[in-house]
Amino acid sequence: MSNQLNCHYYDQAICRSCTQLSLDYPQQCQQKQASVEAILSQCSNEISWLPMVTSSIAGFRNKAKMVVSGHWQAPILGLLDRQFQAHDLVNCPLYPAELQATFEPIRSWIQELKLMPYDVIKRQGELKYVIVSIDEHTKALMCRFVLRSTQAIAKIQQYLPALMETLPNLDVVSVNIQPLPAAIVEGEQEILLTEKKVLTHWLNELPLYCHPRSFFQTNSQVAAQLYAQAQAWIADCQPSQLWDLFCGVGGFALHAAQVMQGKVTGIEINADAIESAQRSAHHLGLSDRLHFRALTADDFAHTAIDAAADCIIVNPPRRGIGAQLCQFLNHSTATQLIYSSCNPESLAEDLKRLHQFKLIQARVFDMFPHTQHAEVLVLLVRR
Repeated sequence: MSNQLNCHYYDQAICRSCTQLSLDYPQQCQQKQASVEAILSQCSNEISWLPMVTSSIAGFRNKAKMVVSGHWQAPILGLLDRQFQAHDLVNCPLYPAELQATFEPIRSWIQELKLMPYDVIKRQGELKYVIVSIDEHTKALMCRFVLRSTQAIAKIQQYLPALMETLPNLDVVSVNIQPLPAAIVEGEQEILLTEKKVLTHWLNELPLYCHPRSFFQTNSQVAAQLYAQAQAWIADCQPSQLWDLFCGVGGFALHAAQVMQGKVTGIEINADAIESAQRSAHHLGLSDRLHFRALTADDFAHTAIDAAADCIIVNPPRRGIGAQLCQFLNHSTATQLIYSSCNPESLAEDLKRLHQFKLIQARVFDMFPHTQHAEVLVLLVRR
């Protein structure tokens, strides 16, 4: 098997999202590992590094986010360059074949509807994005149409059975309204058009239910190993109580509950994600000791002064957890801290603040091959 991905979009300078594509994959991994180690070495020189978890070099993405442009008679699914020139990306090798196979039926359906793509320069038209997600195990699909307004919804509903007949694995369809003439992918209003409201992603034989606006890792195979590593650390320490902060749809919490007998609490601001996590807990028969609450991690910290947890997991956005939450963790009862980060630099800043903990083990997960982005999971113990 080749260690280098061939992509004519990259070769022709149409798309350069994969900034490291000029390197073969082992070189990419070596550079990424060295970069992360250099960043975290400022926090500790006693880190035990586990081997990097690598990815397939092609077909690994479970989501396609396509800008729709051109005319309804010949819609273009792909991207706009800096000069607002449209480029078709339906054959991007990062998408698995089953995801690629959805693009032409969707394009034909847009033509049938005469649904006009949005023109960024003229600020005219309706359809801005098509976002398609797939579960790699069941091949079930979710499709979101990002529109400028609600004007076309009735027509979309009218023609939706035809699309679902063409794509029999299409379970969830929604419309997102993004009226602003700005480089923002989606708006606050989501309108579900199907009876099914969630796409089920199966990771390590656990169901994770994703609403259209739920966050889910775009590389399912590597995400499964990320959760499995955290699960192994939790199994070793057997906490009597665990908190999962920024829990999303419950990935870490659900994996933790499989290997410990104590109580698990997941905290996430997104109410839809909490609903999904609760559904997973119920499906697995874990509702008696696996609980989820919809509030921010900082708000939870203020209400958890008298509570006790042996182990805390944090999985924040790129900005990290910040000084206030670090202070809370320093003064918590936790003896073990697991930190999942998609930004090693903000992770390093937080680790410097977590002076009551010692960083003992780390692992890099190549969630985003062909880029400089790295996912890092670290294990800390109280000093």
